[in-house]
Amino acid sequence: MTQQQHAAPAPIGGSLINAATLVCGILIAIMAAILLVRFVFGIGAVTNVNDGYSWGIWVVVDVMIGSALACGGFSVALLVYIFNKGEYHPLIRPALLASLFGYTLAGGGIFFDLGRWWNFWHIFWPGYVNANSVMFEVAACVTAYIMVMWIEFSPVFLEKFGLIDAKKKLTKALFFFIALGMVLPMMHQASLGTMLVVMGGQVHPLWQTPMVPLIYLLTAIIIGYGVVLFESCVAASAYRRKIETHLLNPISKIMLGVLAVYLVVRLGDIVARGAFGEAFKPNLQALAFWLENLCFVAPFFLIGNVESRRNPARLFLAGIAIMLGGILLRLNGFLIGYGHHTGSGWSYFPSFTEVMVTTGMFSVELLGYIIITRRFPVLPREHAQVAI
Repeated sequence: MTQQQHAAPAPIGGSLINAATLVCGILIAIMAAILLVRFVFGIGAVTNVNDGYSWGIWVVVDVMIGSALACGGFSVALLVYIFNKGEYHPLIRPALLASLFGYTLAGGGIFFDLGRWWNFWHIFWPGYVNANSVMFEVAACVTAYIMVMWIEFSPVFLEKFGLIDAKKKLTKALFFFIALGMVLPMMHQASLGTMLVVMGGQVHPLWQTPMVPLIYLLTAIIIGYGVVLFESCVAASAYRRKIETHLLNPISKIMLGVLAVYLVVRLGDIVARGAFGEAFKPNLQALAFWLENLCFVAPFFLIGNVESRRNPARLFLAGIAIMLGGILLRLNGFLIGYGHHTGSGWSYFPSFTEVMVTTGMFSVELLGYIIITRRFPVLPREHAQVAI
């Protein structure tokens, strides 16, 4: 391992007032105003959800998709702590930070979507717990994982404020929380797929399968690596840092390996169930299916060889392709492929206010990432430069 790989993290520095933070602030203020209306006048005042589509983009995008996009910390931790690949350790903190915000905001998305939001505490009250409910398992696991990630990330704050003794004490117990951080995402990412299974025939055959829990778990791992590629390239460009291709190159190779396994499972399942013919029908579901899988296949053409994996632009595009594939997989299952055969006449398209709340949620994540990376030790020291 080189000195570069072991460099201590350091704050990037620089002003917190710039075009990006101002835009984020405006979008967050708009979101706050809409949520005020939502909590006072009800969810129907700002959303287009209905009896046929009780879940809109606040659940599907903010929770189902948002939690998958927040798996970067989990995916990198698998390499560092399970497979003992210590050379990837410099990627742990930035990946964990993105995961931290992603999951915390996913939890917020669930709260926003609750009809009787004032009863949210029922989720955690023993008298109301249904241990056989997959939704309870997801809620419990996501809540526990959010707390675990904050504990895992807390050494960053302890370093910033010079609490070295507290950090040393925490480090001794950190292995326990790291272990939990490995198990909990596997549980709830698979359970998110199970939520699709229990919907039965309401879901299109291209996405309704008993294999959905495995499919969601595999894609969560793949998306995690895709987000690391994307985040590393964007952070390097925004902060004028050198892209860590010596780390991203092997990670992208691992990502392709897991992606190959996923595609075999995904297409093999469709063929085994006799559902492949649905992909050739002239409808929106078939088009969405091909777009989803083209996104998953694209990385093999973008970074399929060693030379292409040294190209930052190709790594960036591969990360985007993986993220889009994961987004479409979940969007297709929970919205585009949902209710396809009922003939009930129900339809759903998100309202402008729904879109603005979701945009505001991602703005919170971006603003938080900027503030913490500029003021706290997250990114490797020798590459840290003050962005102008």
